[in-house]
Amino acid sequence: MKISARNQLKGKVKKITEGSVNTEVIIELAPGVEIAAMITKTSAEDLGIKPGKEVYAVIKASNVMIGVDH
Repeated sequence: MKISARNQLKGKVKKITEGSVNTEVIIELAPGVEIAAMITKTSAEDLGIKPGKEVYAVIKASNVMIGVDH
């Protein structure tokens, strides 16, 4: 896979939650380190997303927000 996005995080699908239109995919990047992605149900099916499958979380964003506790 070759793409222009620089933020590519490789991991394994840990959990899938299917909705009527979208599917939430939890990807484990390292033990105890997870990221969630919301993709269409059709995309999840086309990509063959299932627990244990190796995938890439590709992040392309022009802004990053930061929050802190008071």
